Amino acid sequence: MRIAVIQMSPQADKAQNIAQARALIEAAMAAEQPDLVVLPEIWTCLGGDRAQKFAAAEPLPAPGGQGGEAYEFLRAMAVENNIHVHGGSIGELAGEKLFNTSLVFNPQGEELARYRKIHLFDIVTPNGEGYRESATYGAGEEVVTFEMQGVRIGVAICYDLRFAELFLALRRQGAEIILLPAAFTLQTGKDHWEVLLRARAIETQCWVVAAACTGVHHDAGGEARYTYGHSMIIDPWGHVVAKASDGLGFASARIDRELTARTRANMPVLAHRKLA
Repeated sequence: MRIAVIQMSPQADKAQNIAQARALIEAAMAAEQPDLVVLPEIWTCLGGDRAQKFAAAEPLPAPGGQGGEAYEFLRAMAVENNIHVHGGSIGELAGEKLFNTSLVFNPQGEELARYRKIHLFDIVTPNGEGYRESATYGAGEEVVTFEMQGVRIGVAICYDLRFAELFLALRRQGAEIILLPAAFTLQTGKDHWEVLLRARAIETQCWVVAAACTGVHHDAGGEARYTYGHSMIIDPWGHVVAKASDGLGFASARIDRELTARTRANMPVLAHRKLA
């Protein structure tokens, strides 16, 4: 299995973001021919004000039903390229509330999984920038995995990375790979992004696949906000085996299940756990 992470620089314009995602997926397919592509977090509308976020969000259909523009774009990318597509995350419109939601489609265009981000980003960065995701989004409650080519894959989103218990729950559900789309801030990313990704891979003995946003976007007041990028794929021993350069692009790696099995057999940490 080969997986490609797509690194985008989305803005508040949904149509432009979809065009950017299409071009990057097509480039990754031509260069790497992956079996699975993973987009970053909230790539359909990053920045802007509350009204723009709601306008870009979509109500999600029952599996098999007709969805909105981003939903059908993701489904079409899976079918047209005969691949699995993890749609990073998009804004899900649920009544008067939004959720930060991941979607997964198989090559037949069938929805395999949807995951609502559990941990919401309500923090102040070291330079004083404040973020309050809970002002716009609700929190999910379910731990979600799906199966692809006989491999169990877990899903998480961005700030979830700081909560090791979620990753342990995914491992306990049989995950060998964990996908983490993100829009990590520059301030937190430069210090914590890689070290946390590697830690989660080492702790769970899973491949960790992280597709990230990069570059600058603007908040409701027009203030510039910077995301860190550095999309990467990490093996179960904690080695970074693929990383995107700065700017738009992609990176890919082949998943070696024998390495996963060997790592877990030689150091059976799940069996040794005492406190969790």
